[in-house]
Parts: sequence; C-alpha cells; structure tokens
Amino acid sequence: MLSDPWKNGSAKLPSLHAKMKKEKRRGVAILGSTGSIGTQALEVISEQEGHFEVEVLTAGNNHKLLLEQAIRFQPNAVVIGNEAHYKELSEELWGRGIKVYAGAEALEQVVQMEGVDIVLTALVGFSGLRPTLKAIEAKKDIALANKETLVVAGELINKAAREKRVNIYPVDSEHSAIFQCLAGEFHNPIEKIYLTASGGPFRGRKRDELIGVTKAQALKHPNWDMGAKVTIDSATLMNKGFEVLEAKWLFDLKPEQIDVIVHPQSILHSIVQFEDGSMKAQMGLPDMKLPIQYALAYPDRLSTTFPRFDFLDYPSLTFEKPDTDTFGNLALAFKAMREGGNRPCILNAANEVAVAAFLRDEIKFLQIQECNEQALEKATFIEHPTLEDYIETDREVRSLTQALIH
Repeated sequence: MLSDPWKNGSAKLPSLHAKMKKEKRRGVAILGSTGSIGTQALEVISEQEGHFEVEVLTAGNNHKLLLEQAIRFQPNAVVIGNEAHYKELSEELWGRGIKVYAGAEALEQVVQMEGVDIVLTALVGFSGLRPTLKAIEAKKDIALANKETLVVAGELINKAAREKRVNIYPVDSEHSAIFQCLAGEFHNPIEKIYLTASGGPFRGRKRDELIGVTKAQALKHPNWDMGAKVTIDSATLMNKGFEVLEAKWLFDLKPEQIDVIVHPQSILHSIVQFEDGSMKAQMGLPDMKLPIQYALAYPDRLSTTFPRFDFLDYPSLTFEKPDTDTFGNLALAFKAMREGGNRPCILNAANEVAVAAFLRDEIKFLQIQECNEQALEKATFIEHPTLEDYIETDREVRSLTQALIH
C-alpha cells in the first residue's frame, strides 16, 4: 500500500540550513536503462544533474546503447543480462573505472550497492520482481515503472516494503496522477479512483474489425511513446487492466473502488474521488518524463524545460466508457483481481508469452486475449502464494501458453 511517505521517517523535511547548503545528489539505479522509460529517465537526469547521480545502469541485450550510456553518465556499475556481451563491455569500460557484471544474479546484487538511494525499476514483465524485492530488502526506495511487479505479487511487495519502511513511488502516469492528487490528503479515505485510458489505436472498432490487425498497426499508439510490449498491451487494453491491479496494491483499494474511463486526448491522467464527493484530477501533456522526475525527486517539484499545456490547443476533453466486449483483457484483469491469489500472476505470464508471439507474427491480434482466457481457466490456482509459488506459476503458465500457441 502506498501510504504517506512523511509518516514512515524515510522522507524528511530539510532544515533551512540544509537547504542553503549544496545537497547531496540522489544516487539512482536504473533497471532497464536502454528501454523507453530508462532512456527518458536519463534525459531527466541530464537536465537535473545537480540533483541526481547515476549509480547503476542495466540492460538485457542492448549492450551497444548500454555502453554509450555508461560512457556518458559514468555509473559505478553496469549489468548486462545477456552474458555473451560481458567480455566486450568489460573491455570497453574497465579502463574508465566502471564495474561490469552480467546475469540475473548480478542484477539482484547491484541494487543493494551503498551509493544507491532509489531504484527505478523499468524492466518489462516478470523479470522485475526479484530485483525489486532485493532492493526493498536493502532499504532502497523504489520508483516503480514495472507494473507487473505489483500485478504478479502485490501482497508480497507491500509486506516487504512495510517491514523495511521503504517508499514505493509510482511512475505510470495514471498512478503518479493519483499520488499527486493525494498530496495532503493521505488522512482522507478514498471513495473511488478513475484511471483514464486513451483507448489505443483501435478505439471505436468492433471485434470483426480487428481480425486482420497487423503488428505495425498495433504499434502506432496515438499519444504515448512506449516500448513494443507496453504499446501492444495498450492496444488490447491489457495495460489498463494491469494498471487496475497495480492501483489496488498501491492505494489499498477494493475492486469496486476502481473504475476506468476512456479519455482519447490523454490530458487528464487520473481522478481521485473522496468521501465528500469532491474530486481531484491531475492534468498535463502526455510525456512520461514528468512522472519519472516526480518519482525520483519526491517530495520536490524541480523546474523543467518540458513543454507546457495550453487549454486553447485542447478546446474539448472527452470521456467514454471502455468497450470490454471488444477489448476483453480489461474485464479479465478485473476478474483476476476479484479472485485474487495467483490469478494476476497467471494473467501476466500468459499475456507476456502471447504478446511476444504476436510480435513474432505467430498469432493474430485477437488471439492474445484468447490465450489469456484459456490460461486463467487451465492453470493451477493458489489462494495464498509464496514467492516460490509465483515463480512456479510463471513457469507453468509460460509453458501452458506456448503449448496453446503451437
């Protein structure tokens, strides 16, 4: 649960004397620095170099971009997931005083380094779970861009964060919006939240119009610049379903307290409704750099050169109900949330495999949802899963979904 960070002692209001002194730069570890969120985070840090220092950069496969980033930002350490690239990276960076590691175990270790103050988890999918848990164990604050971590194991993450008194700051624009709306309101119970969705590239279409959808069409998001997997999830509304599940854990909500509305302009990022009926909304241009910076710099708002919103450019803001008959993944996410246990983990694993298959042109667009539905029906249900259960569920469902595809 995301609670008031001022209460747990990890966020402290600096004294006037401390403000007058040059403050220590916040050490940042970016897990997934070569992806969409990671590269935008480095843009933020470039503009705010007086506030942040890059301690760790990691990538799965893109060793060439990781090398460029390491030379530019001079981190303490880098990790490459694909061990085949270790030798080349090591040879290039050793003389620059940058430590180079490889593999999943190294990823879990570097987040615990002494110079790291906050870990930005921008990994895609299930791979973000274990490094996030390790960072929490080491009492590092988390800037969470890897929504699947909470989707898969929200109860486990929240328990660990409470025990270690660690703050989790949301990076998703919708959850950042809710967090911003709650500033000064943490003592006031939430009646309901509304997550907004652009509707993706196929908003307004019916199922029979989606039969021949191509990968190129699905990757053309109308408003946001994101990685391939998240963009496809947005086209199927699975991304919004995952955000629903993430919101449950971040803000300690029941399913009936969460609603989704389609807002094609992507200007109003989310709404909080309080018990007196009053509503707060956070607005801004669709640019991920703002929520990234807000998470890294919280509780401060740092001056930026980001483009400013002009109401005259958007004379009409519209809202509509999502079509869950056509885009059934959103309904599947609500179903998984209500049933609990390892159901969200099942849904995430099936979806990761199905989306990867679609991106390889092995299945059609509508088959992504079909794979997710069948996995939820066939996979083993565990009401109170442990970490080992989540890992086994992920393995089982990936194998099951591969079999459905082939």
